[in-house]
Amino acid sequence: MSNRESYIFWRLAYSFISEHGYRIIQLFENQKELWLEKVENKQAPIIRMLRHDLDWSNAMQRDIEYTAANGERVRKQIGRSELNVVNIYISQFPPVDEYQYRIANPFVYPEGNKTTVSSILFAKGEFDTGFGRISERLGKEIYFSFAEDYSEQDVEAIKKESLDFANKKVKTERAILSNGKPFFTYVFIAIQAIVFFWLEFHGGSTNTSTLIKYGAKVNQLILGGEWWRFITPIFLHIGFVHLAMNTLALYFLGTTVEKIFGSVRFLLIYLFAGVMGVIASFIFSSTLSAGASGAIYGCFGALLYFGVIYPKLFSRTMGMNLIIVLGINLVFSFSASGIDVAGHLGGLAGGFLAAGIVHFPKKKKLGWQLLFSFASAAIVWGAITYGYSPSAKSNDENAHLLMAQEYIKQDNYDQAYKVLKESEEKVDKLSEKTYFLLSFVEIKKEMLADAKGHLQKAIQLDPEFDEAYYNLALINLEQNDIKQAKVNADKAAKLEPKQKQYSDLVREIDQHLQSIGEG
Repeated sequence: MSNRESYIFWRLAYSFISEHGYRIIQLFENQKELWLEKVENKQAPIIRMLRHDLDWSNAMQRDIEYTAANGERVRKQIGRSELNVVNIYISQFPPVDEYQYRIANPFVYPEGNKTTVSSILFAKGEFDTGFGRISERLGKEIYFSFAEDYSEQDVEAIKKESLDFANKKVKTERAILSNGKPFFTYVFIAIQAIVFFWLEFHGGSTNTSTLIKYGAKVNQLILGGEWWRFITPIFLHIGFVHLAMNTLALYFLGTTVEKIFGSVRFLLIYLFAGVMGVIASFIFSSTLSAGASGAIYGCFGALLYFGVIYPKLFSRTMGMNLIIVLGINLVFSFSASGIDVAGHLGGLAGGFLAAGIVHFPKKKKLGWQLLFSFASAAIVWGAITYGYSPSAKSNDENAHLLMAQEYIKQDNYDQAYKVLKESEEKVDKLSEKTYFLLSFVEIKKEMLADAKGHLQKAIQLDPEFDEAYYNLALINLEQNDIKQAKVNADKAAKLEPKQKQYSDLVREIDQHLQSIGEG
């Protein structure tokens, strides 16, 4: 057997592995049959190579059919809908009988018609044709010169070089994916579980007062100086379902990110992304919020950064699956009610930026990292500056309403009044809710004239605000304006006939009017 063909076999393999990104998926024990795959490109064909001297074309046909059957098994294993196999024969001579018609057209595996085998022959007198067909099939120029004969040492050298290159690539990729063992992922899972049960035993994780007390994001409190609320919401969860979903997501995403970036880098990525999520929520959402969702989306961001730096490895290991999961999560975030979309997107951006700052272990990229550091600092500074500015959405009506309601629950009417008056001064167009709540506080503070004016404004904005008519009737009675009290009480009862306290008030006023002879 000539060593030339064995050399060509391994020289071709080396070209596919080192120059065209193919990986060995199967090397037979005799080391004369090799299967290669380009995982990151689903459209690229599988390559099957066979070093065998072909005597008769019927043997070639049997092998083509075997290759198709094995290719079908491979197709099912890797989950492709269709599979194209480039089947390369390296033989000293072509078959002695007519063989061209057997390789002129692709062979389609008959069961399902989903696997196609295109065969190419490398043999004496066919080498140039073989190079041409491979180049055409792969869409890239593949050619190298070779001598008439080679020693066993030459063959062993190119074989060793090919296998060493393939093994080195695998080891390098494994090293990139294994920079640490998950530690902080489990720490964060434990912390959020402990905090959740603490909340449950101290008022309930869905209780607004409890959430505010233990650090939920409340814009007005942040504006009042409680800056630590940019951090504490990361560890709080609102209800068991919220905790369970975030814990499951953290387990899968966190462990992956921590393995790739290492524990210390993961810690920085997770916390920075979490804070960025809270800052984004602070700017764009006035509602109370809590949860690790921003930090978890930061894990998505870190993995996307990994995809930017190592696109082929990303595509081969997680690629499309990660993008699909992220897409589903984003669609859910935008479509479901009560979801803090700003927090999710802020965390996603934060995770990407943080990954750029810390980069990967043992792979310094100082200029790149400095660029990400400056960009991140500028974004955080700009976001917080805007959030504290008078024009920011964080100063909007809902934020003031939330805090006022909380102070009212605590019977702290002075503080509630202060918050609502601040809202009246800063917000251009107040809703009837603020005017009504302000009137309620003013009634408690015995500021009846002011309360009356605010109730009238609430009714102007919502002429069917039954509770505002009722409270206005009570103020009318207090001011001894019985006739106007009757008008407002009647409106309240008419708007909400089933409300017993309204009908009782109407009855009481009617009795009073009868007693003074003004029925």
